[in-house]
Amino acid sequence: MRFDSLIIGGGLAGLVCGIRLAEAGLRCAIVSRGQSALHFSSGSLDLLAELPDGTPVDFPLKVLDTLKQQAPEHPYSLMGTDNVRRYATESEALLARCNIMLTGSYQQNHLRITPLGTQRATWLSPVEIPVAPLPWQRITVVGIAGFLDFQPELVAGSLAENNINVKTAELTLPALDTLRNNPSEFRAANIARVLDKPEQQLLLIDELKTLAQHTDALFLPACLGVDDSQSWQNISHQLPCPVCLLPTLPPSVLGMRLYHQLRRRFQQLNGIMMPGDAVVRTETHKQNISAIFTRNHAEVPLRANHYVLASGSFFSNGLEAKFSGIREPIFGLDIRAPALREEWCHEDFFSPQPYLQAGVAVDKYFQPTIGGQRIENLYAIGSVLAGFDPLQQGCGAGVSMTGALHVAQRILESQGAAHESA
Repeated sequence: MRFDSLIIGGGLAGLVCGIRLAEAGLRCAIVSRGQSALHFSSGSLDLLAELPDGTPVDFPLKVLDTLKQQAPEHPYSLMGTDNVRRYATESEALLARCNIMLTGSYQQNHLRITPLGTQRATWLSPVEIPVAPLPWQRITVVGIAGFLDFQPELVAGSLAENNINVKTAELTLPALDTLRNNPSEFRAANIARVLDKPEQQLLLIDELKTLAQHTDALFLPACLGVDDSQSWQNISHQLPCPVCLLPTLPPSVLGMRLYHQLRRRFQQLNGIMMPGDAVVRTETHKQNISAIFTRNHAEVPLRANHYVLASGSFFSNGLEAKFSGIREPIFGLDIRAPALREEWCHEDFFSPQPYLQAGVAVDKYFQPTIGGQRIENLYAIGSVLAGFDPLQQGCGAGVSMTGALHVAQRILESQGAAHESA
């Protein structure tokens, strides 16, 4: 099978890159093992929340020069300030084209309310998530009877510290009894599949109308809208006060929805998804990848003009930690990581961990090397890259999206040059 571009990894970086290439008319395929990290995310997208030295960031683009001084190998530093600005802008436009409803701007971080009721700086958030400063004086935090992945009392305790009158309540929802009787199945995604049914929404609205009396807003666990926000909108329009959703423990409905919307857009553009598949072998010829072979396609080679590695970090097996060191298992790409194993971690569990900055070494075009030699038609994007800590720096989604668009632009320029020479 032949493609213009072939992407390995169907997470945020891979999907955004694929969408941009498919929008430009390229024949593009994504090989994906299965669930991506998006299924476990809050649904919010970070650009840059903190510098490596711990300094909080309010205006991400204004600190990129400082970031380059502190972390010259950070993907933003390699890409350059102008490109970060350009691709952050384009990221917001691309998400809008996918009909993904978000609030926020790359120009300034906002503070979203977390599942613990605290505040966290971020770039973009689903419109259902409440954002500080909260405009309400009276809030009711509503849990679901028997649902352990959301604790209303913890949320209420944090909100009360901001001089808000907070109370808690509980929904019974008899339609959930079947799930409730099996704790391993009583998860947000399964609850949402029940509550997204129109007849169950009517029952939910009836319970919420009672709780909506004498309060300014209701905060619920995000157990609505696996595919889109229509369920939340339907319910919100029929209540006398705003309804906000807070992410739960994974799997996350808001993260799953983001994944489904991106994948839907990619396939609408005639992009080809190869889910549940994995690369088992690659072929290289004259510093170019000539073919890859996957588990599901056996001896059928997948060939492309350009290949993009978006396989993720340790969580997605895009990186592997062995006794001999950290490695990238598909191509055997050069890695940047602490030399000694004892340097991978700090004893303080809550301090930034060095291994999180390990990953594939790339140049300013996000092209990796093998044995110091650049592979001309291969790029790497997303959390497989070295040089940044997505947790401490709050930049995982930003690195994934801006890097994906950076590489997509490079591929489009290469395709244009090839067509002109032909």
